[in-house]
Amino acid sequence: MAEQQEPHSVPQTPDDALGYEHARDALLEVVRQLENGGTSLEESLALWERGEQLAKVCQRWLDGARARLDAALAAEEGATSGGE
Repeated sequence: MAEQQEPHSVPQTPDDALGYEHARDALLEVVRQLENGGTSLEESLALWERGEQLAKVCQRWLDGARARLDAALAAEEGATSGGE
């Protein structure tokens, strides 16, 4: 029954433990809250900072996925050219 909607609270899990989808969904919620307005300057800054953290988590996941794809494609290409 823990509520995680308070934007300036410390997350219960370290950012590095967040999966891509969880970080993306949390980032979308931060953006929604910022777009809706009605928050104090301090709350808006906390939301923005959290959004920046979540964006970095998402980017690390995407960079890792790109590296894995590149490695798989390079290995496939090496196997194809080595068999001729």
